[in-house]
Amino acid sequence: MSTVDYEIKNTSELRHAEEAIRMGELEHMRPLPRISVHAFCESEGLQRVMERCANDRRMSKVSLRITSGGTAAAANMFASAPTPNLIILETRANPAGLLTELAPLAAVCDPSTKVIIVGYYNDIGLYRDLIRNGISEYMVQPVAMPDIMGAMATIFVDPEAEPLGRSIAFIGAKGGVGASTVAHNCAFGISNLFSTETILADLDLPYGTANIDFDQDPAQGIAEAVFAPERLDEVFLDRLLTKCSEHLSLLAAPSLLDRAYDFESQAFQPVMDVLQRSAPVTVLDVPHAWSDWTRSVLSSADEVVICAVPDLANLRNTKNMLDALRKMRPNDKPPHLVLNQVGMPKRPEISVSDFCEPLEAEPIAVIPFDIGLFGNAANSGRMISEVDPKSPTAETFSQIAHIVTGRVAIRKSRKSGLLGLLKRK
Repeated sequence: MSTVDYEIKNTSELRHAEEAIRMGELEHMRPLPRISVHAFCESEGLQRVMERCANDRRMSKVSLRITSGGTAAAANMFASAPTPNLIILETRANPAGLLTELAPLAAVCDPSTKVIIVGYYNDIGLYRDLIRNGISEYMVQPVAMPDIMGAMATIFVDPEAEPLGRSIAFIGAKGGVGASTVAHNCAFGISNLFSTETILADLDLPYGTANIDFDQDPAQGIAEAVFAPERLDEVFLDRLLTKCSEHLSLLAAPSLLDRAYDFESQAFQPVMDVLQRSAPVTVLDVPHAWSDWTRSVLSSADEVVICAVPDLANLRNTKNMLDALRKMRPNDKPPHLVLNQVGMPKRPEISVSDFCEPLEAEPIAVIPFDIGLFGNAANSGRMISEVDPKSPTAETFSQIAHIVTGRVAIRKSRKSGLLGLLKRK
């Protein structure tokens, strides 16, 4: 390899590493509010960056339009149309002529419209001139998707706003794989291990089992929140919650068949918004279904955990779900995988390594089949760590709780399929 090739390779790797770090910062960025954004791109590079922004879940409320062209195209368009909340404008103009080039656009811009300029000159004098003349931000090419998202958040997200809690969605690759049991035990573990206020929301309205698993019989729950979104706020939510332990509250499902539970795509979004404002951690027990509203919930969650048992139908479903969620969440970490009920007597199984190989994913936990332990916990309305706190299964749930809350990093195990060794950050 020549010196030039080596330097190019190192530069490319450095840029990828820097972008990976900035992508990590996006995990803690609040979703952008309901704003309109129009981007004018002179290069294919910025157009691709804006398209990546458009597919990010934190932009779900943003109305984004992308147009090929620069300052002249923007000035022509807004001469006869109202300006959006934000204009992102790419220009190759040199520092001496940039303000002159912007004058026609300034003449037709609404005073409340914010403008981000993406230019090609790293000039501190130019930056100061632009800021003095009302430009919100000046960025120098090449810019990456996290740079654009961060700039928009700086302008439109209130820095004094209370931080949002993290949402963790659990879903089964097939019915009966124990995803709800895993979700409930993890929610209990998160609340106990970290003394963190946690809300468990049972989204399976007709058949939810969280109330049974925690030996509760609440009169109200998530149905009241979903069917009356106009009343929903932190105070109303607090009245719907049932206390399960010192730091864990339950938003229970009615578990009744007195009506049909058909929901539109965004039906649960108001509930999720209020939940994230109400507690540092929300665990979402999502039923095994593939509908507009479950897709919306999985797209919006900060973390997704897929639970599966090692058979062929689960392998197919897990592969399909992983592929779909990677497309729906292109700028997020891939979903976590938990293998449950492993080693059931007399049941033919796919080995853990053979199950994971086509998925190109390692499980964060492998939970062995233990009918006695899980049966006793279910029948007594208690969690595994309450029934047998010293059991290996209780330790596994503790490790899952650490991983999904970001308190540990996963280091791949040499033995494929076993729970990855954990290294504290």
